[in-house]
Amino acid sequence: MKPMRLLKYSVLAASIAALGGSLVASNATAEGRDGRLEVITFAQRGDIKPLPRPLKRRLIRLAKRPHTYVPMTLFSEADQPSQLFQFYLLDTTGFQPNVFTSVVPGINDTAIATGANAANGGLPTIGAVRLALEPKPGLPTDPNDPRAFIDIFTDISGLFVINNESGWYEGWMIQDIPVPRIAEPGADGTAQFGSMTPEDAAEIAARGDGNNVPGHVFTVDGKTARFPAAGDRFPDIGKNTIAHPISMGTYNGLQQSDAHSYWEFNAGTNWIFPHYEIIFSGGVPGTYAAGLQYENLRDLRTVIPGSGPRGITNDKIAYGDNPDDPRDPDRTEATDPRQCEFRLRFVPSAVDLEILYDVFVRVKSFRPEISDTAERFFLAFAHEVAKVDQNGDGAISFAEADVNGFSDGQPNTRLYLRPSAFNRFAVTREIDDGLLAPRFAPSERAYVVSGFLTSLRRPIGASVPIDADLR
Repeated sequence: MKPMRLLKYSVLAASIAALGGSLVASNATAEGRDGRLEVITFAQRGDIKPLPRPLKRRLIRLAKRPHTYVPMTLFSEADQPSQLFQFYLLDTTGFQPNVFTSVVPGINDTAIATGANAANGGLPTIGAVRLALEPKPGLPTDPNDPRAFIDIFTDISGLFVINNESGWYEGWMIQDIPVPRIAEPGADGTAQFGSMTPEDAAEIAARGDGNNVPGHVFTVDGKTARFPAAGDRFPDIGKNTIAHPISMGTYNGLQQSDAHSYWEFNAGTNWIFPHYEIIFSGGVPGTYAAGLQYENLRDLRTVIPGSGPRGITNDKIAYGDNPDDPRDPDRTEATDPRQCEFRLRFVPSAVDLEILYDVFVRVKSFRPEISDTAERFFLAFAHEVAKVDQNGDGAISFAEADVNGFSDGQPNTRLYLRPSAFNRFAVTREIDDGLLAPRFAPSERAYVVSGFLTSLRRPIGASVPIDADLR
């Protein structure tokens, strides 16, 4: 009897082990995770229940998957609920597959997966981004007011953790630049802020199919706007728009390959990297083969805050990363203005738009004798920064760009793009290359997910009480 009992116990143990193994495999691969009560509770949460159906479905889908945490709770920042007014749904179908989202024969077909579309048994990587306004007393309730305070929540399922060389994922809210209005030049003969001259307008409207007229998205070939798509083939086939993105901050994947990021959008964060950096990113067709990637690191003019290769270069002792006073771009406000950070490499978002207009749109009113794109970037950056820079150091400080202040004879509210101007969102897989620009910008070669803007007709209250730190 003893051998028989041992046999029975052995069979039972093997069965339990097999069952346990299948349960683990099910949890790792099934789209519908078995935590039904958790999902039901999540769907009834105060910041989830009132959401528009597509967004709510996406977040519930994330909660059903294997996760370290369910999608983030949106806590109220005031007595009234935060007002959700736009969102983005993210996946990997809106751009050319790359080594971070697919298997590329000869490069990673025998290597371990390191990016998207491979975690949890190969579930497709998806995500969602929510934007909500904080209705604090004394602050604007219109999200298009540059003084408004806006919270941004990103939740993604299916991104492996990045382990080596301090890599990270970084979110980007992206605007494909519009064709500006037409206006007569200013007193100095150059285009007015947010405009192009009649001569500029005639030149760009003559391109291609005549797309480049006010009200349209600007395209380099004058044809109908073509956004990134799965059928692109870098460098020959791709978007024909000019994009500029705001960084949403950095993060990493967690144990269950979910990722979550919180970021604040306001006049202290609505800033964009020095756009001439894309010349050195390796993402402009031909620049990598020409050996231009990282060429900016040969000197300090693009690393120490200043107005770039054709502008003002500052002393690295005065403008570098001082161990006793570390450079802190988050030090946006202080009772003593001298304690606000002034050693800034980036510029307000609408200043960056002006730079792009100088380079690509104002072909008659801005340095028409210069045709080289890189040189136009260098000159435009110095030119536009100088209009806001009041102390002549070539860097725009938070004090100089104070949303309640003035520069170049105009209110500084003009310096900041509204959140609804950003028609796309993407997340890139980054590595420490010394650039603030997205990896391989302006291409999509480092994208892991992307999606387009959805705006709500009316904002909806979508938060739960209450943030523990109501600053």
